[in-house]
Parts: sequence; C-alpha cells; structure tokens
Amino acid sequence: MNYVTEKNNRVYISGEIVTDAVFSHEVFGEGFYEFFVSVPRLSGQKDVLPVTVSERLIGAGMKKGDELCALGQFRSYNKIENGKSRLMLTVFIREVLDFKASKNPNSIVLSGYICKPPIYRTTPFNREIADLLIAVNRSYNKSDYIPAIAWGRNARFVKNLSVGDKIALSGRIQSREYQKKQPDETFLTMTAYEVSVSKLAAFDDDSDFDIDAEFDLYSVPAARESTYGDDEEVKERNKRA
Repeated sequence: MNYVTEKNNRVYISGEIVTDAVFSHEVFGEGFYEFFVSVPRLSGQKDVLPVTVSERLIGAGMKKGDELCALGQFRSYNKIENGKSRLMLTVFIREVLDFKASKNPNSIVLSGYICKPPIYRTTPFNREIADLLIAVNRSYNKSDYIPAIAWGRNARFVKNLSVGDKIALSGRIQSREYQKKQPDETFLTMTAYEVSVSKLAAFDDDSDFDIDAEFDLYSVPAARESTYGDDEEVKERNKRA
C-alpha cells in the first residue's frame, strides 16, 4: 500500500457517518464522494469532519448511520465562493479498515513547513494559544495547507518558529463553529477545521529525524494534554454563549 510510505501526512479516524454520500468530482474517470463523520473526543465532545472517498472504496457499509474506521490524509483545496477563493479541508480516505485500530478515534501525524508567521495569543482564561499554517508536500508536486492550533508549552515553542522552518506534529483534527459577519450586518455560522496539536518538534534534515519513532499514529495522546485542550475549548465556548 503506497499510503504507508507517505509518512508526512497520515490520518486515522473512527466514527459514525452522519450524512448521505454526495457526488463531489471526477478525476480521470474516477468518481469521488463526500460525507461527514462524527468522531468522539476523549473529553466527550464530538468533531464532525468532512470526508472524501473514491467510488472504488464505497461499499454497503458506508452509508448514513454506519461506523467508519479508515486511514487517509488531511488535504486542502481551493473553492470559489461568491467570487472569492476559500481554503477547504477534507479527510481523504486511502484505506477502509474492518476493525478499530486504536482506542483514540482521531489521530493525525504531519510533517511540513511553516508557511505563515505563527500567531501567538492568550485566551480570556489566560491560556496560551498559537495558530500556524503548515505546507505539507504531496505526490505530483502538490501541497496541502493545513491550519493547526497549539496550546500551552507547545504554543510558546511555536511562537519562536519562522516561515520555512520544518516541523512534525501529532494531534487530532477538530471542527469548530464560529460566527462570520455578513454585508447586511447578519451573522452566518461557519465551521472551521484544524489540527489540535498534542506534540510537535522542529528539525532541519529528514535523515536526522525519525518521524515513526517520534509520532505513533495509533497511540493515545497524553491524557493531560488532550483533555486539557478540550476543556479549554469548552470553557471558551461556554463563555461566548
């Protein structure tokens, strides 16, 4: 399986399919479909993630209400909406599993380059956060642009990184709702997707860094880091409400 060799972008998800599959696009005669999967967090919350899958992989066990366990990649693409280009994100399924590979239903390992200056800030609860955008190389000279968010000591580490620095990280893919103001002064509820970082490292040379040894796709993230991040998001959400 070629996917195993693509170490710089790996995803494992396990959850319930919550929408019907809808045709998305066709590439060289191969059709692709999209649907959403509800993936539980360790904190009890859920992330509802967009998924793209080839018609070759869609079977009887891939309809609304079914459980999906799969390996894939977190990919980005640009979509034109109202004359503007918008970055879209999706979990691109490469292999469907017939078993749960991990107690952790949502895991991602990425390796790429910082492509925008990290944004460091603190929340109303005085917790440290850093936003970053990572360019992850893909086959055929393509790249995926993946937003990520780091907390606490990881945020302090990230704020000192520069554009072009190479990093690797592990964590989970999260969905987050936000309000976007419209020209008529109303607000539209939007959903953002990003990687919530549990562990990261910066390095210069691939030969000096073993991503498999440092980041295990199937490992359960440290309870303190993962639960802490989830709790912080819940507090922030409740305060805004």
